[in-house]
Amino acid sequence: MTRASETVLSLPDHDRAIDISAETCPMTFVRTRLALDAMAPGQVLLVRLRGAEPLANVPRAAADQGHDVLDLIPLEDGSAVLVIRKDGG
Repeated sequence: MTRASETVLSLPDHDRAIDISAETCPMTFVRTRLALDAMAPGQVLLVRLRGAEPLANVPRAAADQGHDVLDLIPLEDGSAVLVIRKDGG
């Protein structure tokens, strides 16, 4: 098993996952917000993102909207996985 596979297997339990690593701001949070809007309170969203702006802005914007930012997991390819619990959980 490769290290990348171990990382994927060790990701937290979640209800939905999106990959916005190819997006640029402000679309990074737009896509994240649309995903969160489609989820029930308390559900967990994993967001794969890349770049300094998304790494700073998406967690902050999610927290500003009242969601719980649970973790930010760096990956070997330079991207990261943001773990968000939708508000109300």
